[in-house]
Amino acid sequence: MNTAIKKIGVLTSGGDSPGMNAAIRAVVRACAYHSVECIGIYRGLQGLIEGDFKALGPRSVKNIINRGGTFLKSARSQEFMSKEGRQKAYGNLRSEAIDALVVIGGDGTFKGASVFNEEFNFPIIGLPGTIDNDINGTDYTIGYDTALNTVVEAIDKIRDTANSHNRLFLVEVMGRDAGDIALNAGIGAGAEEILIPEEDLGHHRLLESLKRSKQSGKTSSIIVVSEGDQIGKNIFELAQYIEENLKGYEVRVTVLGHIQRGGAPSCYDRVLASRLGVSAVDALLAGERNKMIGILHNKITSVPFSEALKGANKLDMELLRVADITSI
Repeated sequence: MNTAIKKIGVLTSGGDSPGMNAAIRAVVRACAYHSVECIGIYRGLQGLIEGDFKALGPRSVKNIINRGGTFLKSARSQEFMSKEGRQKAYGNLRSEAIDALVVIGGDGTFKGASVFNEEFNFPIIGLPGTIDNDINGTDYTIGYDTALNTVVEAIDKIRDTANSHNRLFLVEVMGRDAGDIALNAGIGAGAEEILIPEEDLGHHRLLESLKRSKQSGKTSSIIVVSEGDQIGKNIFELAQYIEENLKGYEVRVTVLGHIQRGGAPSCYDRVLASRLGVSAVDALLAGERNKMIGILHNKITSVPFSEALKGANKLDMELLRVADITSI
């Protein structure tokens, strides 16, 4: 145990995700368990620069494990991208006598944390908090499971309308660079086609697939579209293209947007966040730094930020095959 660490700061940064509160709670209570002070840093990296700090104890985080979002708030900080901004942040940490940080966020958060560690040799452990599941070195990120279930529930409801009116629905889900939500939710909700950034389906193949569906007796269809898919400039242009080139379908568009970020975290996300939060404190007290705590094959693991930032996990090709077979 690293006895030099007496006080640990915790913050959330970037886009919020369900389970962040559960992770904060675990960090705070793990600190209390080890008789280490915990300081909550509000509004992410910007709060770090502005010194927006508050001491947290076990009772400070009661009744938050079931809440979505992050009670510490989050903000994107342009100022932290400058050396001057990071110097202010370091000065605030020194003034508050904070010895180490736990940062909860995605790749942008980890990039900032990695640079900060390199400049000031400051101990930082990261937890992957993003609904996109686009961090390397972990099978799942905090919030992904909840977002996935939110999307499936929404598509189930949309399908009721699609069936009632013989319509084709394009449903856009989050995933600018990664298609995990679209692929898994598409299979889970029985989508006829799934459009993701990693696989370019192309206009012609999409139309041929929809024609086959029509010929097989389908009177309505659901197409799940990841927001980063490149088949059209946007989902509305794609809808127009289908209507112009495929008669017999009435096309509608639903953009789920930020509804995917909100809501009470699933049990899986609560347990995952709790495991990762406790492990983050354990890692700092064991002398680790500049690493992300993740989960691989249901085992807690740690990887350097450089590994976590190499790119998103590779898409599961078996899932693509399952999607093709089950959409017939």
